[in-house]
Amino acid sequence: MASFDIVSKVDPQTMDNAVNVARKEILNRYDFRDTKGSIEFDKKNNMVNIAMENEMRVQHTEDVLIGKMVKQGLDATALDFTKEPYQSGAMLKKDIKVKAGIDKETSKKIMKLIKDSKLKVSAAMMDETIRVTAKKIDDLQEVIALLRTNAEEIGMPLQYVNMKS
Repeated sequence: MASFDIVSKVDPQTMDNAVNVARKEILNRYDFRDTKGSIEFDKKNNMVNIAMENEMRVQHTEDVLIGKMVKQGLDATALDFTKEPYQSGAMLKKDIKVKAGIDKETSKKIMKLIKDSKLKVSAAMMDETIRVTAKKIDDLQEVIALLRTNAEEIGMPLQYVNMKS
């Protein structure tokens, strides 16, 4: 039986590089001159912490970060911007979670897409991964193509690992 796993993860070293490059650009930009703000990546908690003087600078920092992530080959949909910025003294802080693993709701969407496709495959949830098995590798490749075409509907970056025939 051929199989592969569907996972959603961001390489922490690549993410750290994107944050460092974004920090360097912010330090050199004219509109951020004399800023006391910062942008840090917390590998332990998988969070990007932004601290700036006002909401406009927080928004611009997010935009720079997204641009640098794309240049590093990371999918910007891995960031969770749902948390609102909060005031901490003179600074406005925002914690951006980096999504890792497939949550239950998203895994249900993926399972439904696979079942609705009528392909001769079986999918099983295993913690934060989904294992897809089939008799032929061609069926597995069709599942990967199906998920790539419906990427916007899924709403998170997916990787396909452990392909075995």
